[in-house]
Amino acid sequence: MTDLLLEGERIDQLVSQGVQIIQSPDVFSFSLDAVLLAHFASIPKRGTIVDFCSGNGAIALFMAPKTNAEIIGVELQERLADMGKRSILLNHFEDQVTMKQLDIKNVLEEINSDSVDFITCNPPYFKEQPNSKKNPNPYYAIARHEIHLKLDDVFQSASKLLKMNGKIAMVHRPDRLMDILDSMRQHRIAPKKIQFIYPKEGKEANTILIEGIKDGKTDGLKILPPLYVYGEDNEYLPTIKDMLHGGK
Repeated sequence: MTDLLLEGERIDQLVSQGVQIIQSPDVFSFSLDAVLLAHFASIPKRGTIVDFCSGNGAIALFMAPKTNAEIIGVELQERLADMGKRSILLNHFEDQVTMKQLDIKNVLEEINSDSVDFITCNPPYFKEQPNSKKNPNPYYAIARHEIHLKLDDVFQSASKLLKMNGKIAMVHRPDRLMDILDSMRQHRIAPKKIQFIYPKEGKEANTILIEGIKDGKTDGLKILPPLYVYGEDNEYLPTIKDMLHGGK
């Protein structure tokens, strides 16, 4: 299937899911965050799933073997969306997964309101500040900074797309937790479970996973046990190895 590759691209694999992904060092590649979110999310067995900020389709592809649901990736950047489309073909997921090059703020132009059962999102993490230092590579800058998409945009569009009691799961940074919670509640999404990810024991959390329900009850938030990525030997701990390479 190397005929699906353009110059400078490669094929990487998430062994645990048997999924192959077209990547390039020139654009923003998937990271452990994508694997963590796909593992954390309460993926429904059927219905419709939308993956916001889909990039090259990593999270959508990681979810596909776990569900019979239709999965729609939504990605703003044309180059990344095209890579995602070719990765869908590479994995023969074209009957289940589609990729739309689309601004999330305009998502209702392509997807009906109140029609989606589940949304995943790995959004830009950093607030857009006029004087903030950004990566000179525009693909990285757009993926990391809220240049075209803010948290409120994500939850506003999610609230419109989700059915009543539909869910959204997001990976983000702990220092944005209050912003996330405020935006979720503003847009009728009740936070239901949170998990903090730590690089290793004794270090501060550097990643957060959060899931909420549209029009859900405001009580019943669960804080899951902490998840540590590396041991003292700087090798992945067994739980992370299983996510990446399979096992249990």
